[in-house]
Amino acid sequence: MDQVRKEIAVISLDAYAGTFYAQQVQDLFGDRVRVCAYSVGDGSVSRMPRRYDLYMVTTDAFDSAGDMRQYVPIDGEMMEIQVTLRWEVVRRLQALPAGKRALFVNLSDKMCREAVSRLEQLGVKQLVFDLYYPGAPVPDMDRYDYVITPSEARYVPQGAREIIDIGQRPCSSATMIEAALRLGYDDLLESEAFGRYQQDVATNTYSFDRVFARGLRLESQFQILMDILDEGLVGVNERGEVFACNRKMEQITSIPNASALHRPAAAVYPFLPFAQCLAAKALQPARVVSLQGVDLSVTVAPVLRGEACIGAFATVQRFSDAEDRQSELRGQLLHKGHRAKYTFADVVGESPALQRCVSILQKMSLTQLPVLLIGETGTGKELFAHAVHNASPRASRPFVAINCAAMPENLLESELFGYEEGAFTGARKGGKPGLFEFAHRGTLFLDEVEGMSAALQCKLLRVLQEREIMRVGGNRIIPVDVRIVAATNEDLEQRVEAGSFRRDLYYRLNTLPVLIPPLRERGQDLLLLIDHFRRGTGAAFTLSPPLERLLLGHQWRGNIRELRNVVEYFSYTGSAVVGLEDLPPTFHYLPCGAASSAPPPAAPAAALPALPGCPAEDLRFVLGQLAQADQAGRSLGREAILSAARAAGLPCSQQEVRRILAALDQAGLARISRGRGGTRLTPEGRACCRRLRDGGALD
Repeated sequence: MDQVRKEIAVISLDAYAGTFYAQQVQDLFGDRVRVCAYSVGDGSVSRMPRRYDLYMVTTDAFDSAGDMRQYVPIDGEMMEIQVTLRWEVVRRLQALPAGKRALFVNLSDKMCREAVSRLEQLGVKQLVFDLYYPGAPVPDMDRYDYVITPSEARYVPQGAREIIDIGQRPCSSATMIEAALRLGYDDLLESEAFGRYQQDVATNTYSFDRVFARGLRLESQFQILMDILDEGLVGVNERGEVFACNRKMEQITSIPNASALHRPAAAVYPFLPFAQCLAAKALQPARVVSLQGVDLSVTVAPVLRGEACIGAFATVQRFSDAEDRQSELRGQLLHKGHRAKYTFADVVGESPALQRCVSILQKMSLTQLPVLLIGETGTGKELFAHAVHNASPRASRPFVAINCAAMPENLLESELFGYEEGAFTGARKGGKPGLFEFAHRGTLFLDEVEGMSAALQCKLLRVLQEREIMRVGGNRIIPVDVRIVAATNEDLEQRVEAGSFRRDLYYRLNTLPVLIPPLRERGQDLLLLIDHFRRGTGAAFTLSPPLERLLLGHQWRGNIRELRNVVEYFSYTGSAVVGLEDLPPTFHYLPCGAASSAPPPAAPAAALPALPGCPAEDLRFVLGQLAQADQAGRSLGREAILSAARAAGLPCSQQEVRRILAALDQAGLARISRGRGGTRLTPEGRACCRRLRDGGALD
C-alpha cells in the first residue's frame, strides 16, 4: 500500500527564500512529503488552500504570534526554521585575511544579525562586520574590503570592491531533525540523505558520529519528544516499571525523576491506572484525580506490538496549566492588547469626595464581586474601571471593555458571547470566541450597561449566576471566570421601576455600587485638573482671577471631558494669561449654587427649596414647567421637561431631570406616577411655586 504523503507549508517573509527552503525540505524528505511555499511579502500566505500536517515558519515571517495565528491554525503543528551555512562557505570565509572590514547585506536587520552571529559561532571571527539591509542608511563603500551576502546582491549599494555571494543559507540540521520527528519519520534520521546533509551543513551543536550512532540517536530523539511536551509523561514497561518520565512530570508531582526510574509505577504513581491499562490492553480515557489538593487530568494508553502489550504511557496535566494555556492562546487571537492602562495613581484630585471614592474602590478591587460605577457622563468611569482591575488579583489577566449602547443587539450578543461557524450569514469560518472568553480569569467592563436589551440582560444574568456561556449558534457550554465591572450614567433603579431593566440583574450588578462625584462637587480639584491637562498639551498659560472664579462656579455638565476640551482650547489662544474673553464660543456659563461667580439675589435664592444635588437654575426651571402643567390640569413626563429645557437653551441631561424629580418627590412637593403617568405637583408643591412666583424667582 502506498504511503500517504504528509503536507508541509513553508512560510517565509521573502518569496525567494521560502522557495529555497521548501525545495531543501522536499529534496531531503523525498516522496514522503509534498511541500508548498508561501510568502508574507507577496501576500501568497493569505491564499493557503488547505490545512497542512506541519507549518515551517521562518523567524522573520511574522512580527507577532497574533499575526501568525491569522494564517496558522491555533491547533496546527508549527515549528520555526533555523538556518545555518555550509561548511565550504565557512572555510572560504575563514581563509580571508584577518582585520579586513566586511559589509554583510541581507533582507532585514534581524536576518543580518542572525547571520553574522552564526558566522562568529562557527569560527569566522577575524573579520570586522558592519550590517546593511534595505532601508538602512547607505554606508561609505570605500571603507569595506568585502561585501558578503546570501544571494541578496540586488540590495548591495553601488561601489562595492568585491562581492562574496555565499548563497542562500540552508536549514540547519536541527530544523530537519525536528521536522522528521514531528511528522513521525524518525527512521529518516538514519538514511544516507540525512547523513550527507548533516556533513554538508555547519553546526556547532551536533556531531555526525553522535547523530548516526544508533543508541545515542534513539535516546536523543526520545528525550526531545519527552521534553517538548507541555504535559507530564510517564512510560512503563510490560512489568509496570517506570523507564521514562519527563521534567514536566517532576514539576507536577514533586517526585524526582531519579527516584521514580526503574521502580514499580504502582509504588511511585499510585494514582495512575497502569495496571488496568496493561491488563485490558486498552486506552484508559481521561479521568480526574486529585494529588495533594491539585486536580489533574490523567490518560493512559497502551503500547502494543502485535497482540502483545509491551508497556504503556500516561499523560498528566494540571487543570490550572490547561486554563493558563487557553488564556494565553485567547490573548494571541486578539488583534489588540486588552490590558488596563490606568491605575489609581492616575486619578487627579484631592477633594474629600474623590478621595472617599478612591478609598472605597481600592477596597472593593480586592474582592471578586461585581462593581457598579454610577456617575454622570465625563466623570471618568472608565478610568476607574481600569484602576479597579489593576488593583485586583486579576491584574495580570485580560481587561476587556465594551460599550453596550454603541452597537445593535445582535452584534453586541455575538461580540460578548462569540459565535460558531455558520451561525449567521457572514460568520467567520471556524467561528469566533466572544469577549467573555477573551476575558477569562480577567475583568469585563460593561460601559453604559443600561443600553442592553431585555434578552441580553437575561443572558448576562445567567453568566453571573452560572459562570458559563454558550456561543451564538452553538450547543456547547463553555465555563468562564470573569469579574464584571459595569458603569451607567442613569438611575438604574428608576429604569427597574419603569420595567426597562431587569430587577434581578440590577441586584446582581448592584453588589458594590460606587458613585463617582461630578466635577462641580470636587471644589479645588478643578484647578489641579486644569494644570494637569495644561501640562499634557505642552502649553504655558495662567488663568486670570475672574476666569478662575467663573470656572469654579460653572456646573460642568460634561464634567472632566468638558473641562479637557476647554483647557485644550485655551492652549491655542496664544495668551499667557487667559481671561474671560478667551472662553470658547460654545461655552455656556451655568452657575452651581454657592460657587457661582456672582451671588444670586437674596430673596429668590432663599425662597428656593434646598434639595441636595439639584442646581438652583435647573430646579427653578423644572418647578416652572410643573407649575405650567398643573395650571393646565395635566402631569408632565421627563421627556417633555427635557425637550423644553433644550428649547430654552438649558442643557439638562436625563439623569439630572430624573434626580430633580426624585428630590421633589422625596420632599413632598411632587408625586411621580408609575409607568407613563408622569409627575404632578402636590398641594405643598403648588404653595411653593406660588411663593416663588410672588418673589419673582419663578417666571
